[in-house]
Amino acid sequence: MSSSLSGRTVLVTGATSGIGHQTARLLAERGATVLVHGRTAEEAHAAVDRLVTLSDAPADRLCAFGADFSRLEEVEQLAARVQAEHPHLDVLVNNAGMAAPERHTVTADGNEIAFQVNFLAHYLLTHLLEPALTSDPGGRVVNVSSSLHRSGSIQWNDPNRTRRYSRLAAYAQSQLALTVFASDPRVTAVSVHPGVCVTSLLPLYAQEGESPAEGAAHVVRLCDPATEIVNGAYYDREHRVTPAPVATEPRTVKRLTKLADLLVGHTA
Repeated sequence: MSSSLSGRTVLVTGATSGIGHQTARLLAERGATVLVHGRTAEEAHAAVDRLVTLSDAPADRLCAFGADFSRLEEVEQLAARVQAEHPHLDVLVNNAGMAAPERHTVTADGNEIAFQVNFLAHYLLTHLLEPALTSDPGGRVVNVSSSLHRSGSIQWNDPNRTRRYSRLAAYAQSQLALTVFASDPRVTAVSVHPGVCVTSLLPLYAQEGESPAEGAAHVVRLCDPATEIVNGAYYDREHRVTPAPVATEPRTVKRLTKLADLLVGHTA
């Protein structure tokens, strides 16, 4: 079967389990070259081995990459290696995510861990990969966000939430930031809530959910060049819906860019 994904190169962050892993599988089975990211090189290689063994994904179209998103230096190294090996990238799927921990946790870079892993690392990675994503027209970014972004607010004066920490508020803030980031005009991007799926994040949402493969299908649809997308749009599964009003405010987008540049030590 010929697929519009044939010959495309896609980087999927957090591809060692859950929706990310199933997204990598579906993309590879449909002919894409998939860069499989995991927290460590070992985890990424193990994920590639599982894909080769348990799916129709051919080994020569899967590449393993390790980077711990709680260390921004590793995000920079990941971007440099991807650029060197794949100077043209069609799609970046910003999927890696974690539930915020019970206790307030700060990374070595000085950021609240969920804000860094779920948003800041992806912000930095997207900008570092901008040349690869824009080397040909049609490059796009798909942020795997969450309906919980609606309950979030960005604490501009205390993004690390040192004064008042709640794990749900920290997680929602990271998802709102990721959703706002899709409205940044530098690279064509969309966000998608893939549905409530049975992954490590399920306890934040509900008792039961759909399979990760069902969630992944919604992500893959947005990776497909045959699917026309609107820059900055937000999708709830297959439907384009309006995100939280704050997510598309130009002022909020500018403010977030400024804050993120500051926190990743990167000047745009």
